[in-house]
Amino acid sequence: MTALAAPPAPGLEPDGTAPAPRRRARVRPARLVLHAFLCVVALGWLAPVLLAVYASLRPYQETARDGYFSLPRHLSLDYYRQAFTQSGMGHHFANSLIIAVPGVVVTLLLASFTAFAVARVRIRGGVFLLVVFTAGNLLPPQVLVTPLYVMFNHIALPYALSDSQVLYDSYLGVIAIQVAFQLGFCVFVLTNFMRALPEEITEAAIVDGAGVWTQYWRITLPLCRPALAALATLEFTWMYNDFLWALVLINDPEKLPVTSALNNLRGQFFTDYNLLAAGSVLVALPTVLVFFLLQRHFIAGLTLGAGKG
Repeated sequence: MTALAAPPAPGLEPDGTAPAPRRRARVRPARLVLHAFLCVVALGWLAPVLLAVYASLRPYQETARDGYFSLPRHLSLDYYRQAFTQSGMGHHFANSLIIAVPGVVVTLLLASFTAFAVARVRIRGGVFLLVVFTAGNLLPPQVLVTPLYVMFNHIALPYALSDSQVLYDSYLGVIAIQVAFQLGFCVFVLTNFMRALPEEITEAAIVDGAGVWTQYWRITLPLCRPALAALATLEFTWMYNDFLWALVLINDPEKLPVTSALNNLRGQFFTDYNLLAAGSVLVALPTVLVFFLLQRHFIAGLTLGAGKG
């Protein structure tokens, strides 16, 4: 019988020789400059947030005496408890979710319908339709405040949808405005993404007898998951943080979103900015949570098309 060869010692090549030393990749000066620039930009964006968190942990008397950039003598979470209880933040959190969650779902659903019709079904006038949706993003929302206010007061609704019996002073009115202004951007992004999908997938589905709805719901939409996740993160952040339309189209203070709760922390003659910083951090937590939950899909959606293959 032929004797079996002994396996090579750990760290050696199959022929028993020592491996050739690997050359370390040379770091180019331009790359160092780029990384340094990115670190400076990141710190510039994080600095206000970190300062707000730092101030929210310190008593106002301490920062008024020593300044915000001094070393702390006492740190506590008491301001967070005060901010949550004094502003009625829990109730306003619910109002923001009532507006933002349906707004995001309806926006992405309508945008995917339109993008599918333009990019995959290729309806007549699809390019013109895409231009119209894109051009809608160029219109400043402030110029429509007065016409929308008047129009919303003349659109009647049943009491089940609005206790004011008009579109004004209702959640539905704010959701409709959010959907209208965010729809164009989502249609533009999803249309370009769907155009990049291989046509062979749709052709194979048609050969197998798939109808238009099957092509949309079971084939195209699952492939758009990274783009939808990225858009959902952005849209939730924008709708959740918006205060203009709620301020203009809602009259009842009990219906205002969480961004209005910060105004409840401001006094008539004196404002504790450390307490206001704690409230701002609490208001920002849901958007941070959404980003971390969708982080993987969000980054995948941002890097689509960044490499070949």
